[in-house]
Amino acid sequence: MDFLKILRSFEEFVFEATSWLIFYPLTMWRILRRPLATMDYSDREQSDTDEKHYDDALSPPLVLLATIVLWNLIGIEAHVADLEATSTAMKTLAASQQNLILFRSLIFSLIPLIAAASLVHRQGKRLSRETLRAPFYAQCYLAAPCVMVVSIGGIILRRADIANPLGLAVMAMGATWFLAVQTLWFRNKLSTSYLRAALITLWATARALAVLLLVLLLLAIL
Repeated sequence: MDFLKILRSFEEFVFEATSWLIFYPLTMWRILRRPLATMDYSDREQSDTDEKHYDDALSPPLVLLATIVLWNLIGIEAHVADLEATSTAMKTLAASQQNLILFRSLIFSLIPLIAAASLVHRQGKRLSRETLRAPFYAQCYLAAPCVMVVSIGGIILRRADIANPLGLAVMAMGATWFLAVQTLWFRNKLSTSYLRAALITLWATARALAVLLLVLLLLAIL
């Protein structure tokens, strides 16, 4: 009986893993083509049963994680060296790719988390896991293309054979797209003006970047 359970578990694992080959690019295409509609789709999926959650797409955290892993592998294949570790904490992170992927996953989750918390606060709701989950999941969809663009720009910047301004231009285009979509998302969710939504977006992003810089600073001195 235990052996049959192992076989069934392996069967589910193989199916789930191979289905990513279809649903990951499909989900990314949907995000890039219709980001707000895909974020609304994520909101609707929160009310489905566990068996039907994101049945025709990858769940937002999985899309974000898969994007980080994919572009980490691409960076390795492109022979892009990681930044030199200057502290014990940084050396620990750089000791393995698993550590780096986990760290980058946490770092790239900061913007979705703070944006989601900002929405919950401005909607006048009590901040809890339940109220935070839906906006955080939606924000993970938006963060995935951001990770892709930042990774592409970072690879270009660290390649000596490619002009650095190109990497900066790629990052700037990605940031512009992200901030524009984020502004529209806040406008729709809060029923507010474009200007106020833009200010909320900039403030949430600035706080996320401040936390990111603080984390990096702490790692650099530990």
